[in-house]
Amino acid sequence: MTPTQGPGAGGARLAVPDTDLCAGIGLAFVAGFVDAAAFIALAGLFTAHVTGNFVLIGAELVSTSVGVVAKLLALPAFVLAVAATRLFALALERRGRAPLRWLLGLEILLLAGFGLAGLGLAPLGSPDGVRAVSVGMLGVAAMGVQNAIGRLGLPHLAATTVMTINVTQAVIDLVDLARGAVTPDGPARIRMRRMLPAVLAFAVGALAGAFGVAAWSFGCLAVPVAVLCGLMLLLDA
Repeated sequence: MTPTQGPGAGGARLAVPDTDLCAGIGLAFVAGFVDAAAFIALAGLFTAHVTGNFVLIGAELVSTSVGVVAKLLALPAFVLAVAATRLFALALERRGRAPLRWLLGLEILLLAGFGLAGLGLAPLGSPDGVRAVSVGMLGVAAMGVQNAIGRLGLPHLAATTVMTINVTQAVIDLVDLARGAVTPDGPARIRMRRMLPAVLAFAVGALAGAFGVAAWSFGCLAVPVAVLCGLMLLLDA
């Protein structure tokens, strides 16, 4: 998928196709859902990004808490998932195949494995135990693949797993629009059309994930798996 061109003030400008916009919204929802569900189910483990785990490691090392092992292993698991995704994408490209749908399929497999392992190994016991850590690393790997998808398959869209950059840029653009420093149909408005839906989808996903894991434990991960399957069908249309 590539952005289409449309007329705008000062010449041609990029416009985000509806399919890409839906993909960005769907992936942001998945990231928020999985991150919130895993955080609750796995003693504060962040799966969609590693920054939060760094902070929690520091906090837990100076207090009597649990779950440090999973947070320490999250970084190498994340790195390996991204590296494997990159190599997989390169192999597909060498064979003349567009990698995006295949990468989504890989994420679906890992995310389904995350949910099934959580259900099959429950109760997980100690957050530092083998069962809990193994389940957590499957979630981290799935989100590592999604982070790689954002860079390899949909680089023109807003980030779907970390909202800090999106919110910061959106606020800057809103301020510039309010003070008349940019044209109403210029790049700032285009960026907001990409970023604001992703931020809202991530927030809705986080709420859904929190309530979902409270109600159905790891079975709630069927929801993001279904969203990803829908995206695969959409991208194939």
